[in-house]
Amino acid sequence: AAYAFERGASEIVLVGEVDEAFALRRRWPDALLMGEVGGRRVDGFDFGNSPSVIAQQDLRSKRLIQRTSAGTQGVVNARDADEIVLGSLVCAGAIVNYIQARAPQSVSIVAMGYAAEEKAVEDEACAELLEARLRGETIDVRPLIEHVLRDPQTEHFTGDSPDMPRADVDYCLRVDAFDFVMVVERGDGLLVARRWEA
Repeated sequence: AAYAFERGASEIVLVGEVDEAFALRRRWPDALLMGEVGGRRVDGFDFGNSPSVIAQQDLRSKRLIQRTSAGTQGVVNARDADEIVLGSLVCAGAIVNYIQARAPQSVSIVAMGYAAEEKAVEDEACAELLEARLRGETIDVRPLIEHVLRDPQTEHFTGDSPDMPRADVDYCLRVDAFDFVMVVERGDGLLVARRWEA
C-alpha cells in the first residue's frame, strides 16, 4: 500500500473478500485490483501484493481496491477502533510522529502475520520498532533487519517467483523510507486508506 501511494494512488479501498473487490470494480471500472489469497495474485486482479512490482507502476490519481490474507482482514475486523493507521517499516517514523502529535489515550499495535494465523517476522519487527519509539526509547534497527533476513520465513522469497519476488524483501525493509502515513476512513460502508503527510 505504501508503495502504491508513493507512486501516486489517490486511495485504496480495503476489502475482506475477493468477491467484494470484483463488485467494487464493476462500480468503478477504472479502479485497479491489488492483492492476494494465500500469497498468490488473484486471477483477474491487476497486481498481486508485491511492493517491488507496485513501485514500478504509474498510479497517479488511481483508485485501488485491495484484498489480502492478513492486512486487509485486520482492518475489516477492527470494527471498534477509533482510528486505523496502516503500519509498515517503510512508514515507521511517520507513524510514530502521527500518533505522538495526536496523543491518544491508548494505542494498539496489531502485527497481522500470515493470514492472522502465524506470526510474520517482519510484522513483529515493525511492531517492536513502533512500540520502542512510541515509548521514547532509542532502538537500533540493524539487529531487527538482520533478524528478519536470517529468519526461515524469508526463504519464501528465495525462489524469486512472480508472486514473491526476492526484491520484495529489500523493499519491505527500507525503514523510514516514506514520510507519510496511511489513515483508514470509514464511509458509505467502505474502508478507504488515504495518504496523509505526517
